[in-house]
Amino acid sequence: MSGARSTTAAGGSQGGAAAPQPGDRADWLSPVNLAIALTTLVALVLRGYLLLRPGVLTVTQYDDGPYFGSAVRLVHGVLPYRDYAFVQPPGITVLMSPVALLTYLTGTAWGLGLARILTVLAGAAAVTLAGLLVRHRGTLAVLLAGGVLALYPPAADASHTVLLEPWMVLFCLIGAVTVFDGDRVTASTGRLIWGGVLFGFAGAIKIWAIVPVLVVTALCLPQLRRAVPFVAGVAAGFLITTLPFAAASPRPFYDDVLVAQLARTGERAPVWQRLESMIGIRGAEGWTNSTLLTACIALVAFVILAQVAAWLVTRQPMPPLDWFATLSAALIVAIFLWPAYFASHYSAFLGPFLAIALALPVSRLVAGVQPGARARRRAGPDAGTAPERPASPGRTRQLLARSGLILIGVAIIAGAVARAPTGRLSTIRRNSPAAVARVVPPDACVVTDQTSFLLLANRFTSNVPGCSQMVDGLGTDLALSGGRRPNSGAGKVPAVLAAWHHAFSEAGYAVLTHNNRLRIPWTPQLRYYFGQNFTRLLHGYGFTLYKRSAPGADHTE
Repeated sequence: MSGARSTTAAGGSQGGAAAPQPGDRADWLSPVNLAIALTTLVALVLRGYLLLRPGVLTVTQYDDGPYFGSAVRLVHGVLPYRDYAFVQPPGITVLMSPVALLTYLTGTAWGLGLARILTVLAGAAAVTLAGLLVRHRGTLAVLLAGGVLALYPPAADASHTVLLEPWMVLFCLIGAVTVFDGDRVTASTGRLIWGGVLFGFAGAIKIWAIVPVLVVTALCLPQLRRAVPFVAGVAAGFLITTLPFAAASPRPFYDDVLVAQLARTGERAPVWQRLESMIGIRGAEGWTNSTLLTACIALVAFVILAQVAAWLVTRQPMPPLDWFATLSAALIVAIFLWPAYFASHYSAFLGPFLAIALALPVSRLVAGVQPGARARRRAGPDAGTAPERPASPGRTRQLLARSGLILIGVAIIAGAVARAPTGRLSTIRRNSPAAVARVVPPDACVVTDQTSFLLLANRFTSNVPGCSQMVDGLGTDLALSGGRRPNSGAGKVPAVLAAWHHAFSEAGYAVLTHNNRLRIPWTPQLRYYFGQNFTRLLHGYGFTLYKRSAPGADHTE
């Protein structure tokens, strides 16, 4: 499909997949590279346009507050798990630390804005890596894999701020590009080790990276000399990142990262909500359950039938790369259906594996029905050491193939235009952190249920002795209560109440959002204390600012 001759190399592609040959044309102008560039550009425009709309760069989110806030705490000498609860591995904290260092010069608002821009670039880079992973299969595979991932709504939406999924996906795909040599796992020990290190660091960002790690390990197992260096690399990448933090506070690390996540309680998210997110189609939330189920079954059936058809046409089994993408996607869907809690941005982790699992069998099937591929199958493996070069397709066939690729490219661009968001954000929301900054003095001790407000107001750090270092209100509840939320019994755990009482008792100001009841265990005693010691000072879009009113407890110096 790329216009180059189709060959089957010893460690390269299988099933007659089209692979670009050196010398056919300038490499950087090859159709495969142009397809990678096109899909990456579409991904970058979609994600960048969403972020750079007026007000989005400074809109307050929840999850990005703890993730970037933990990095700011780290560069100020405050350790997660030891000094405050943090319910994720420390990979994102380490990754964001260079940006957090800049906050000494720029302030935390500019730091968070830069971290969001970098996350957009990470999301777009994932599309490039998906293209590189399948480029040996030709232009069609690149367009399908890159196009689906570029347009996949959960992946695009998750890239607009500092979330774990875009960064975990980035390092998983870098690891996959390193580990795979064409369709097969590389025989290079060095590449296996470094690929394992990259997958291990992805696991240090979020434990879910264990899914593709297990699949690659299974693909290596027929040869232990491949599996051992890969697993050793995974262990090194994970332990080098996490061990310093775990050694500083072993029990809190275990409680925060494992217990709080695995034992998390609360109302179970409906299966239909999960399927709506994972299927990645805008407007699916308006579908009936039967329509949604039919669409999901059709998607699974398409992948299975495409693989079976490719096997029948090429007379070759699924290559390891196909197994990697398909098994990873299936296992990710399974783990998304299992726990009680589910967030829509989780599906961003499924995106690249789903896109590649869709693209690979189609590319094998199309390449397998080409005249040259049929001739090679008829000749068989013992046809001689110098088989006759198959006749090239006629001009009409070439024109149709290129027209098809152009139409796919146009469809990708059209999909990007259709997905572009419209409308303007609230000016009040954009100015909320600025309103806090005008009232609260620098270095004051401020307690909040949403850290991003303080980061965007440049009021996150404090020089008040004893000021609480909390970065994640809900995470604190989960970690100290063994997975409970305020609405599922966190307020009955003394350690949770002690953490919040300490936070309020040392604070001179409090910024509470309209969702504070979901994060703060408002027992009668805590509510009474707050009412006796804080006075409402300012009310804005979605938040209220309070100032300490008790005599002798200003806490602003």
